[in-house]
Amino acid sequence: MLFFEEKYQEYEYICGIDEAGCGPLAGPVSAAAVVLPKGLVIEGLNDSKKLSAKRRNLLFDEIIDKALDYAIATIDHEEIDAINILEARLKAMAQAVAQIRADFALIDGNRAPKIAIPHVLIEGGDGRSMSIAAASVLAKVHRDRIMEEYDKTYPQYGFAKHKGYGTAAHIAAIRAHGASPIHRQTFLSRILNKGG
Repeated sequence: MLFFEEKYQEYEYICGIDEAGCGPLAGPVSAAAVVLPKGLVIEGLNDSKKLSAKRRNLLFDEIIDKALDYAIATIDHEEIDAINILEARLKAMAQAVAQIRADFALIDGNRAPKIAIPHVLIEGGDGRSMSIAAASVLAKVHRDRIMEEYDKTYPQYGFAKHKGYGTAAHIAAIRAHGASPIHRQTFLSRILNKGG
């Protein structure tokens, strides 16, 4: 998990960048940028999707405690509808990086945000880089907590359980109650028109 950090060790502040929430039908997309101390191994840290919610929450606190710097940015559902999810994802990543001190970036995925520092793209990076995995956890936990708050306002949709993803129960709730103010309209039209 430190292969890429060691490969680019001539840089002093290497950040990992990842996002959470590209696929859901509701809520924001979040991205995090994290700079960890060189050589730091956080036990059990992996791609956030492979970890339990309890483990992610514990790692969230440990990452924040040990990171040299970090930032989390979110782009809300209205802007996602206005600029599309890919652009929103890249914008959130760029906003997160702009808030921290970093001179090189390891970015999960195959599309790079517009950032001012040198960077490399790593597909599946959240399972291959300690820094990207840390960003993955921060972005995921932050977004999950936002959705848990939304659940208090819109309990009929079950956001605390599925976090806005298009589960059968979520789609059934949309059909029963209509869309909430935080649903992504561009996503709903595709899903509901399929009869999903």
